[in-house]
Formats: sequence, structure tokens, C-alpha cells
Amino acid sequence: MHAHIRPQPGILEIALYQGGSSKIAGREDVVKLSSNENPFGPGDLARNAYMRAGHDLHRYPATDHAGLRAALAASFGLDASRILCGAGSDEIISFLCQAYAGRGDEVLYSEHGFLMYRISALAAGATPVVAPERARTTDVDALLAAATKRTKLVFVANPNNPTGTMIPMDEVQRLAEGLPRQALLVLDGAYAEFVEGYDGGAALVDARENVVMTRTFSKLFGLGGLRVGWGYGPQHVMEVLGRVRGPFNLSNVQLDVAEAALGDAAHITRSLSENARLRDWLSAKLTALGVATDPSHANFVLARFRDATQAEACNAALLAEGLIVRQVGSYGLPEALRITIGDESACRRVAHVIGTFMETQG
Repeated sequence: MHAHIRPQPGILEIALYQGGSSKIAGREDVVKLSSNENPFGPGDLARNAYMRAGHDLHRYPATDHAGLRAALAASFGLDASRILCGAGSDEIISFLCQAYAGRGDEVLYSEHGFLMYRISALAAGATPVVAPERARTTDVDALLAAATKRTKLVFVANPNNPTGTMIPMDEVQRLAEGLPRQALLVLDGAYAEFVEGYDGGAALVDARENVVMTRTFSKLFGLGGLRVGWGYGPQHVMEVLGRVRGPFNLSNVQLDVAEAALGDAAHITRSLSENARLRDWLSAKLTALGVATDPSHANFVLARFRDATQAEACNAALLAEGLIVRQVGSYGLPEALRITIGDESACRRVAHVIGTFMETQG
């Protein structure tokens, strides 16, 4: 560190986020199952919108994101005036920490929560606080016990990444009701679309003044490469976040393609149906092979092995066959591998390689 030029407190405590790997040296037949991406990519409507948007690259985008916000409101039955768009839901998380947490404040999240909660808290100068989970599932009592008069934000991913587990809405409501009055509960709904009949917490946002929901186009809609996310919350929160959002934080391309993706019912239906079918199939296969998994409500499964050594060895076996999954030691789960649900061919390859590997284990 420089003797005189120094960053704000907390910055140097940040371990850089490492995304899922995508390449294996010397192999061309690589299947990436490390970032929970839609194996079918974006739908045709989104692809066509992307091509059309190329004609207006010289134009500044609208600063109010009115078209996309209106489309989101219509799709999910929300109030468009309380929707804020960002460069992925990561940016909404960053806005929340920037606006509500600083030096002397605490940002609370669960034991195996998304790494960006800690990173964004430290970037804002706040103190990250971790509450234990119960069987890799959010523990409301533990979160309530960890909340203090310094707690400003509480992040809960439901379903959670990387575990795939979730808690029922009555537990989420109990958490919202029990938090200190200065704290905001943030429901990270990156995987909400994969849960049938689940609104990601939108109804709770409408019912209370201390709950915010974040969502993304990166998973179900297949737009991870474009970075589009959004948040929905009480008017008093969204007005604050609007003050820290850059006026041109999303491009014309991002806005137009995301809006088109929302209307592609055929692609959405296919993606959800195949994910549910293959997730159940792969979970059952892994269980039969002696590899434990918790019921997943997302587009991945968390495969748990005997210990970290066995997980590392299985990961090496998968890599040797061109299959990239996610090691999750950084999430406190060194004995596990997170496996994105790919297409049928990819899932069968994964099951075959893990089956062959497990036959070698005593």
C-alpha cells in the first residue's frame, strides 16, 4: 500500500469476486456449468432486439428507463414508479449499500450468502456480519439474533445461491417484522422465476416500508452478458437509490433487449420446463450415486461430497472431461460443487463422469 495515498477503510479487505471459469486449456468441447446461465441462451425476441438496437449505438439512452419499467410493471403486477433498473442486480445491491450503510454501520447476511453482499458492504465502509444457517438454509432466528442497533441492511437470497434452498414467505415476513426499525430487508430474487407461483417477495414489499426486492435478467432470461437487473421497493427507498444511480447506467441495447425478453413467453416456458425436469433428474441421479443434494429451487444443484478432498478430486475428474462446475469453498462449502443445470446432453455427461468417479471411491 502507498505510504500516503490510501483508499477508504474496508476497500483493502475485499477479496476480488471470481466468476465461474469458462475455459480449459487444450480443449474445445468445453461445457460451462459454473455460472448458472440459461443453457438455451436468450430467446429469439431478445436476439432480434439486439440486432435492431445496433442501429442506434450513437444515441444516448433514456435516463428514466420508462419503457423497461413499464414492461416490468405489466409483467409482474407492480407499480412502475417504484422500479429502479441497474447493471445487473449487483448494481442495485451496491446502490443500497452506498445509500444506507457506511462507517459504523453493519450489513447482515446469512452464512452461505452471495459474495457481493460482503464486497458491497466493505466498499461502502460498513461492517459485514454473518449469521449462521441451519442445514444450508437461511435461519431467521439467527438473523434476528445477529441484528443490532447498527444493522442497516439485511440481505436474504431466496432461493439462495449457492445452496438452492429457500424459506417460506411466512418466515420472510417474520424476519421483516422482527428487524430493528432502522434496518432494510433486501430480498435477492435472482432465482425467483424458477419457483412456481412465487413473487420474489413483491407482495411483502407492497405491504411494508422496510422491504426491498432485487431481480435479474441474467438467469432465466439468458442475458447474463448484457448485465440488466432491477429493484422494487417502497417509494422512500427508490427515491434515494435514484439519487445515486448514474443517469445513463443502462444502454439502449440493454433496455431494448431486456424488454423484448420479458415478452418471449415461449422461451420462458421452455426454459422453466426443461430446468425443472433436468434438475429433478440430475438430483435423483446424484442421490443414487451417493452424492447428497438439498432440494434446489433454482437452476443449479449443490452436490455435497464426503469432504473437501473428495470434492476437489471430483472437480478434477469433471475438468478432465471438459465439464466446468463451480467450486464453492469461498462460500464456506469446500466439500461441495455447484452444478448449473445445462441441457440434457450436459446433464447426462455430468452424471456419467460423477458416476465413474464415485466408483473409484472407497
